Amino acid sequence: MKKLAFAVAAALLAASAAAPAGAQQYPERAIKMIVPWAAGGDTDNIFRPLGQMLQKHLGQTVVISNITGASGTVGARESKASPADGYTIYAMHDYIHLVHYSGLTDVKYTDFEPICLVSATPSVLTASPKTPWKSWEELLADAKARPGQITVGATLSSTSHIFPASVEKAAGIKFKYVSYEGLAPRMNAILGGHIDLTDANLTQKSKVEAGQLRFLAIATEKRDPEIPNVPTLKELGLNIVYEVARGLVVPKGTPAPVRSKLVEACGKATSEPEFAKSMKLQGTRVAYLDDKQYAAFLDKIDGENKAIMADLGLMKK
Repeated sequence: MKKLAFAVAAALLAASAAAPAGAQQYPERAIKMIVPWAAGGDTDNIFRPLGQMLQKHLGQTVVISNITGASGTVGARESKASPADGYTIYAMHDYIHLVHYSGLTDVKYTDFEPICLVSATPSVLTASPKTPWKSWEELLADAKARPGQITVGATLSSTSHIFPASVEKAAGIKFKYVSYEGLAPRMNAILGGHIDLTDANLTQKSKVEAGQLRFLAIATEKRDPEIPNVPTLKELGLNIVYEVARGLVVPKGTPAPVRSKLVEACGKATSEPEFAKSMKLQGTRVAYLDDKQYAAFLDKIDGENKAIMADLGLMKK
């Protein structure tokens, strides 16, 4: 019995020793959340409220670090290279699939461990009021009359590029793309009348009501009750439903006990009524999935995004 007890104790000690130092006590200090887009953009405005909720449930400060550049790939690369200890978490969205297949980066979603899906935001085709169109039909007629002359602001090879490119292909028209790094500079450009169109969302509703922007169509299955007068692309004859899904991941190799604490905290954070209110202000919906569900979701949309990139002719040659 003494030998058996000793063997069990030794095994437990070995297991404890094998666990990375500090994993059981995690978190013991501030956590950095890398957001690969500029402050004030959609992704930043979604993850900042989440960071505040995570602080509440983790008991440590969550510091937002905006690391921008190269269609989000600079932030992705730094996140991948960070220590796998749970003190760096990465605010990721669908662009991670697109920039990989376009050849902009070798970083891919499988370089990370999933924590949770947080939100989903439907895209809205949005025009400058300086354009002559009051409807999709008027835009379509003009685009057919002037191929390649209507300008679209987009972060190339990211979701703001893929959405209008899908519209372009489905409608049989041709746009001219102008590159911007994230939503904030794109919105400045369209508000200034420097571009004709962009991919936006319901966060811009007040600007539409003020006459500063014009919503032409939304990429949802049914009309959104927030903007009931805006038709869906489907009812306009384009079979396009598109939303940007955002979630948290950590570097590959992050210890399981650390990941479990982050998953638990994310579940509690996204369940907070205050977080739901923040998301509504951002024109998005809470779409929580835990780590296992999020992993399956990422596998699914990776295949879908690969197919979209191939269909649009944007795959790396």
